[in-house]
Amino acid sequence: MLSRKVADRLKGFETPFYLYDIDLLRQTLDSAVAVASKYGFRLHYAIKANYDPKILSVIKEYGLGIDCASGNEIRCAIEAGFAPAGIVYAGVGKKDKEIEYAISQGIFSINCESLQELELIDLIAGRMGKVQNVALRINPDIDPKTNSCIDTGQADSKFGISYEEVMANADRIKEYGNVRVKGMHLHIGSQIRELHVFEYLCDKVNAIVECLTGLGFVLDFIDVGGGLGINYDFPENEPIPNFSSVFAIVNQNLKAEGREIHFEFGRSIVAQCGELISTVLFRKDTATGRKLVIIDASMTELIRPALYGAYHCIENITSEESARERYTIVGTACESTDVFDQSVGLPVTKRGDLLTIKSAGAYGMSMASRYNLHDLPSAVYSDEL
Repeated sequence: MLSRKVADRLKGFETPFYLYDIDLLRQTLDSAVAVASKYGFRLHYAIKANYDPKILSVIKEYGLGIDCASGNEIRCAIEAGFAPAGIVYAGVGKKDKEIEYAISQGIFSINCESLQELELIDLIAGRMGKVQNVALRINPDIDPKTNSCIDTGQADSKFGISYEEVMANADRIKEYGNVRVKGMHLHIGSQIRELHVFEYLCDKVNAIVECLTGLGFVLDFIDVGGGLGINYDFPENEPIPNFSSVFAIVNQNLKAEGREIHFEFGRSIVAQCGELISTVLFRKDTATGRKLVIIDASMTELIRPALYGAYHCIENITSEESARERYTIVGTACESTDVFDQSVGLPVTKRGDLLTIKSAGAYGMSMASRYNLHDLPSAVYSDEL
C-alpha cells in the first residue's frame, strides 16, 4: 500500500492521521464506472462510508450519484456539489424534518422502509404541495454470508418492509396522492465476498417485481443496493474490488425489462485507498507474557475492530529489524475492547515506529468520535505529499 512507499515523508505529520491514496481512488472509480457504463447501470456512492471533502470532490468528477442515510448526509452531498436529482435517501428512522428537507431539495427518491413512513411522506409532501418519488425498500430475506453486524437483508432485520406486508397493503399504497412509487430498493448487507449471493438477490428481485407489476405498480427503476466486499486479509492482492463479476451477474440474472438498474457502493469505492497511520507509544508485556504494542490511535479513530471484531491488516512501516515477534496492538481509549489485533506478526517494534492499519478508507473517519476527548484525526493526501 501507499504508506510503505512514502514512509519517510510521513514522519513529519502528527499522528494518528488518515492517509488517502488519491491515485488508487481514481483507479477504483475508473474500473467501476467503465464496467457500469457497459451495461447502462447507474451508480451512487454511499456517503456514510467516507465524507471527506477531497474524497467527495474526486467522486463527483466521475458522475456518481449519492446514497444518503440522514438529512445531514443529503445536505453534505448537496454542499459538495452533487445534484439532488442523483441523490437517494434510505434509512430506517427518518425524522420529519429530514423528510421535509429531502422533499424540498427535489432528490431522486426516498427509499421507504415501512408503511408508516410511506404514510408520513405522503402527509408531509401534501402539506408542501409536492409529489415525492419513492422506492419501496423490500426486505428479501436473503443470508448475505457476511458479518451478522452488517447483515441487513434477513427477515428479522430492522431494515425494509416485508414482502408480505407490501402485498397485503398494495391497494392502500396506490391510493396515496402525494407519493409516487417509482422503484424498488433492496440491500442485503455489506462486505459480501461470496458473489453467488447476488444471484439469489436477482432471483428474489425478479419474483417481487413480477408480483408488484401484477398488482398495478409501474416501476421505472430497481435499486439493488451495494455490499460488494473488499480483501481485508491481503489488500495488496486486490486493491480494486471485483466490480466486473458483480455487474456481469446482475446483468445476466436480473430481468430489467427496460428499467434503470441502480447500485449503491461505499466500502468498495473508498476502503482500500485509506490507511490509518499511528505512532507506537509504548511496548510492555502482561503478567501472562502477552506482548503489547500501545499506539496513539484507538477505537475513537477506527471503531470497526472493537465494534464487531473486524479485521484490518497492520504493518510496521519504519522498523528496520529483521527479527519478528507477535504482538497485540492496542489503543489509548479507556476500554478493554480497544484492541486492533490480538496476534499480529511484525518486525521487532519499538517506541516511535510508525504502524499502518490498512483498508481503513471506509467507515473509519466517518465513524470517528471524541470519546476521552480525543482530537479527531487529520487527513493526508497522496497528491499533496
